[in-house]
Amino acid sequence: MTYDVSTVRAQFPALRAGTAHFDGPGGTQTPAPVIAAFTEALSRPLSIRGTTLPGEVHAETLVGDFRQALADLLGAQPGGIIFGRSSTQLTYDISRVLSQSWGPGDEVVVSRLDHDANIRPWVQAAGRAGAVVRWAEFDPATGELPTEAFGALLGERTRLVAVTGASNLIGTRPDLPAIAELVHRAGALFHVDGVHLTAHDFVDVERLGADFFVCSPYKFFGPHHGVLAARPELLETLRPDKLVPSTDAVPERFELGTLPYEVLAATRAAVDFIADLGSGPAAAGRRERLRSAYAAIGAHESALLETLEKALAGLGGVTVHSRAAERTPTLLLTFEGRDASDAYRFLARSGVHAPAGSFYALEASRHLGLGDDGGLRVGLSPYNDTDDIERLLRGLTEFLG
Repeated sequence: MTYDVSTVRAQFPALRAGTAHFDGPGGTQTPAPVIAAFTEALSRPLSIRGTTLPGEVHAETLVGDFRQALADLLGAQPGGIIFGRSSTQLTYDISRVLSQSWGPGDEVVVSRLDHDANIRPWVQAAGRAGAVVRWAEFDPATGELPTEAFGALLGERTRLVAVTGASNLIGTRPDLPAIAELVHRAGALFHVDGVHLTAHDFVDVERLGADFFVCSPYKFFGPHHGVLAARPELLETLRPDKLVPSTDAVPERFELGTLPYEVLAATRAAVDFIADLGSGPAAAGRRERLRSAYAAIGAHESALLETLEKALAGLGGVTVHSRAAERTPTLLLTFEGRDASDAYRFLARSGVHAPAGSFYALEASRHLGLGDDGGLRVGLSPYNDTDDIERLLRGLTEFLG
């Protein structure tokens, strides 16, 4: 079975408005099954989780199904899946807990490639603890963040290394398993921002070597919130602030207040939606169906990216800053003598959404020499098709003409 993008697109009500969306790195559109799952969860009895009344059982089931779905998606254990309002919030939360044991002379390593959500929480936590922050630099000419950039930064006082799984600005995908090996050899913990990566790649947190892995379901068709995955036995060693009456069980000790059950239901549906995009047999487990789906998604997005890159190479005055050998289908463009924000507004008038900015990857944008303004970001998603690409290229040609 081949990937049928027209069938995929038909499941997204928002696409009926006619906009060609290249804003997936900032958040994808929502398919009908996810919307239906949200509504269905609220249409049945709901109450505080329990095992007696229908509303209690329903809530308990929604939570369990959510944890299992995310465990299947990430190659993690259900008991290590934590719900959060956002990945930023979860990273701040875990940074505060971990830094309780840091002190003067301890060291934290962050990457210049990252979204600020995987930089500032660690920098600020290190500052409060008196720890030293060290920076891993990427090559602005190639967009590569080599594993060797971490070698000289790690030592016996390194407590944590934070690195993106894929740059939300230029798409670069560092070699996480190789970096993780260096990190663990130094006796440190490895925190991976997988927000952009999870939308495009079949994730296996164990293979990647991530001790902590965060992602955001709204980047892969789900509702707006964050998820953190970690080994349950690691979470057992951490003591976050919490209310006295609230459970001390893992992972619930990290989740403050009553969970939004309808959001969990929609997230589970988003994972199932992805699993259905592959060609694996229906009888196969969800994890294997997800593997097949990501292979199909990757082939589809790669074909579109190849077409787009070839056409951009023929347009004068365009600089493509996404150059790493391994990267997501995400391009950052700047234009000779023209502002990227003007290109964004010009495209918008013809119903093409390719946003401009630095997208919270402030350090990366500055390191590329683009200051705080960044560029025009073109991010491909599974529902993009050749017509979207043609509309984008036609708009850019007119803008540059």
